[in-house]
Amino acid sequence: MDKLLLHIRKMAWLVVVAVCLALSGCVDAFDPQIKATVDVLVVDGMITNLPEPQIIRINRSRADPITGRFGTSPVTDATVEVIVDSSQVVPAHETVDGSYQLPSDFRGQTGRTYQLRITLKDGTTYLSNQQLMPPVSPIERVQAEFNPRVPRPNHIIPTMGAHEFYLDTQDPESQHNYYKWDWTLYERKEWCKSCSNGIYAVYNILPNQYFHRMFVSGDELFEDCFYPPTTPAVNGNEPIVPSWYWVYDYRCRTRCWEIIHNNNLNLFNDALSNGGPIKRRKVGVVPYNQRSPALVVIRQSGITPEAHSFFTLVETQTQNSGGLADTPPTAPIGNIRNAANPQEIVVGFFSASSVTELRYWLDRRDATGLPIGAYDDNGVILNWEEELFYALTGRRPSPEPLPPFSPLISIYGGPPRVPTAICENNNTSTPFKPEGWRDE
Repeated sequence: MDKLLLHIRKMAWLVVVAVCLALSGCVDAFDPQIKATVDVLVVDGMITNLPEPQIIRINRSRADPITGRFGTSPVTDATVEVIVDSSQVVPAHETVDGSYQLPSDFRGQTGRTYQLRITLKDGTTYLSNQQLMPPVSPIERVQAEFNPRVPRPNHIIPTMGAHEFYLDTQDPESQHNYYKWDWTLYERKEWCKSCSNGIYAVYNILPNQYFHRMFVSGDELFEDCFYPPTTPAVNGNEPIVPSWYWVYDYRCRTRCWEIIHNNNLNLFNDALSNGGPIKRRKVGVVPYNQRSPALVVIRQSGITPEAHSFFTLVETQTQNSGGLADTPPTAPIGNIRNAANPQEIVVGFFSASSVTELRYWLDRRDATGLPIGAYDDNGVILNWEEELFYALTGRRPSPEPLPPFSPLISIYGGPPRVPTAICENNNTSTPFKPEGWRDE
C-alpha cells in the first residue's frame, strides 16, 4: 500500500489540473482565482491477508490560495472504520497525522467483503463500495539476474547496475484474475540523520538560555535536529549562527535498515492466458546501491477488477510525458464517495487484496563492476559505509567534527559530542531486524 502513495499524490495533482481545465475551458483566458478553489480529498488504503499493519492514509490536496501551487496536508481527527461483510465494524486509530491503523490482530480473509467509512471532524462522511477479497496463487519461483546496464533516465550516468527479478506462478483455471506485483528492498545503513543548518541534539535545547555563546541542553529527550533561531543578537551572549549553508550527518546508534520501495506499478490481467502458467514475469529492478548483501521482498497481490482499472488509470496518467501529444489528464474514477454529495471528486481507492510474498536473500556475488555508491562525481572511491548514503543522496556524508575541533554551533551540557542518532521506525527506516535477514 505504501508504494502507491507517490502515484496517488501525482494523480491528485493531475486532478487539480483536470478540474482547472474543466472550469476554465480550452479557449477562455485562464482565471488564477480558479486554482484556489481546488480542494481534493486523497485516500490510500488496502486491506491484505498478511499479519502486517493495515493502514489507511488520508490527505487533502489543494492549490495555495495565493500562489496556486499544489500541496498536501494530512487529515487529522477523523473517524475511520472498516465494515466487514456489511455487519462487523472495525475502528482504526490515528497513529501519526493522517495515518489510521486497524487493530494489530486484524487481517483480511479471502472471500469476505470490506468497506471503508470515513467521517471528518465536520461530520462529512465518505464511503467506499464493497471490496470482495479475491484469492491469489502462491509464488512458485523467483530468480534474480544481474544486469550491468539498466537504463537510468534523466541522470548524468545513463545506465546502472541492477538485479532484475523474475517469477513463476500458476494462474488458476475457470476464474478471471488480476495481479499486482511489488518489491521492497532492505539495506543495512550506517547514517541515520542529516541536519541541514542545524545540529543533532539528544536532549532538548533550553530557549533563550546561553553559556559563553553556546546553546544550553535541557534534560528532556529530544533526539532530533536542533535548528538555531536566526534572530539577531541582543546582549552579546547569544551564539553566533553562520549565515551560509551547512549539513552534518550522524551515524546510527543501533543497527538500522533502509527500506526502499519500488516506484512503478506492475499490473497483469489474465484475460488472454487464463489457467496457464505465468513464466519469467519481470517483477522488479533492484539497484546495485552497495556491495553489502540485501534482502528483497517480492509481493504478488490478487486484486479486484475495479482496483485493476483504477491502478491502470493511475499508471497511464502518472507516466505520460506531459507533451502536447499526451492525453489530457482525466479525473480518476475511484471507489470512494461523499455520502451526501456524490459529485465531489475524491482521489484514491480502497481495496482488499490477498497477498503472497517471497523473501529473497540477495548476496550480490554475481554483480560485476562497482555499485552506484562506490565512487563520487570526482571518481574518488568511497568507503563501504559511505556507499548506500551516496547512492541515495548523491553526496558523501559530512559528519560533525570530532573534538578538539568545534562544530559551527555548540551545545553546553548533554552527552559528549559527537552523538549518534536514533534509527527511526517508519516507512523508509527500521531498527527491527527484517524477517529473512541473514547476519553477515
